[in-house]
Amino acid sequence: MQNQPNPNAQQQTRQIQIKVTDEIMRGVYANAMSVVHSKEEFTLDFMNIYPHQGAGIVTGRIIISPGHMKRIISALQDNIKKYENQFGKIEEAQAPEPIGFKTV
Repeated sequence: MQNQPNPNAQQQTRQIQIKVTDEIMRGVYANAMSVVHSKEEFTLDFMNIYPHQGAGIVTGRIIISPGHMKRIISALQDNIKKYENQFGKIEEAQAPEPIGFKTV
């Protein structure tokens, strides 16, 4: 006998509880971001750069699949539209002067 798909399966939603540690809940500041990629993944490094001190630190690194990157970009674009509808147009910040990075 063949297995029949459950017609109610799509209507049932599974709830997942997500826990956030206090350290993650605090968040971190980033004033720069670097993106590199390979065929299999994107790596986003969020950094806090101190230009006057000639130093900086990576405050977070996210490694994601290309398909998930597309969904993130879509979600960000959707949220920018919602933000601008509520608060007004966001003016794009002027790009900083190029900074050479030296990894230590």
